Amino acid sequence: MKKLYYLLLLITTTTFAQQGLVKESLKVKSAALGKDVEYNIYLPADYDKSNRQYPVLYLLHGYGDDETGWTQFGEAQIIADRLQGEVAPMIIVMPDAGVSWYINSYDGKVKYEDFFIKEFIPFIDANYRTRPTKQYRAVAGLSMGGYGTLIMATKHPELFSSAAPLSSGVFTDEEIINGDPNMWNNVMGNLYGKKDLTGKDRLTDHYYKNSILKIIETANADELKKVRFYIDCGDKDFLIKGNMALHAALIDKKIPHEFRVREGVHNWTYWRTALPEVLKFISVSFHQQ
Repeated sequence: MKKLYYLLLLITTTTFAQQGLVKESLKVKSAALGKDVEYNIYLPADYDKSNRQYPVLYLLHGYGDDETGWTQFGEAQIIADRLQGEVAPMIIVMPDAGVSWYINSYDGKVKYEDFFIKEFIPFIDANYRTRPTKQYRAVAGLSMGGYGTLIMATKHPELFSSAAPLSSGVFTDEEIINGDPNMWNNVMGNLYGKKDLTGKDRLTDHYYKNSILKIIETANADELKKVRFYIDCGDKDFLIKGNMALHAALIDKKIPHEFRVREGVHNWTYWRTALPEVLKFISVSFHQQ
């Protein structure tokens, strides 16, 4: 019995020691947004036991969620713990973005992209033991966060080694032109232009500045090639058309990327199965050649 007790104690202690730590709803002050922004952070298992620096994954939530989405529903910390030994130990940062779509709004009232690039990344690098260079920084996200992933990686390719948008909110011009008026008035209009716009009037200058397909079309291909892209979308996802257009746009631009279409819809069951492959993909960038 004593041997069994010590064996169970050893197993329990070992399992506990291999768990990373999640700190929830921490706050950072933002001058760009004029408020505090909350974020969750996952610190790898040996973070408090070493002085080493770690690569960082910025993991972005979808529309209607917040900084807790990836830990509460996506089980990001459980998946990261389970993959120890298979992927590079990394810090995972999950900021709240509200319904900003991770961009600066057309009227300048919400400057989330400015916050993320100019304030949040420098804050994380200053307050945690990160490796604060492009090679050791990645971004991924789902739905609205997939769109945000693409915004950050295509507009700022000098900052990220890899990007993994899942079920990303990419829309063709035709989808915007013919989109439901309620969707425009309640969501898109706040981002790209005034409410009650119809047809081609919705294709504003600000829309094109933040249209993923337009950005890829007009971007310097050599710059985009500096980022490794992993794209994944369910075959029955309502966003599959935009994701296939994204795939085609990258082919036309001759941008290397991985494109996955698996059986599934727009839900957490799909994204939980996607995250392990995302962590493996970005881990390749974090390893020294």
